[in-house]
Amino acid sequence: MEYFEHTSYKTSFQLSSVIWKVVKDWDSFNKNTLGNQLVRAVDSVSANIAEGWHRYYKKDKLLFYNYSRSSFYEAIDHINKSIDRGLIPNKEAELIKELIKAFPKEINGLIKSVKDNLTK
Repeated sequence: MEYFEHTSYKTSFQLSSVIWKVVKDWDSFNKNTLGNQLVRAVDSVSANIAEGWHRYYKKDKLLFYNYSRSSFYEAIDHINKSIDRGLIPNKEAELIKELIKAFPKEINGLIKSVKDNLTK
């Protein structure tokens, strides 16, 4: 299996794509204050999965997968602020909430698999 086939990567990549499409239409104030932070955080979720996947040592893999999980929770904070401020339309907010609901189980499964199956 390749990193881009794992459900945690697919979900986080889809989340970043939805966020990008929403934020690109924001006005400059909202983009420069909240939008940039949101896009950076959500983009780093899938990026850290990809980077961790190609690390050789168990400790390195776990470090990047934990970075991914941390970036995810940072992104949730920005998403919640964006929804609260009326910046994310209801249709996209519902899709985002579905993806947010799925991701923790997926990343935790990946982390558990590495812990259980790698010795180095």
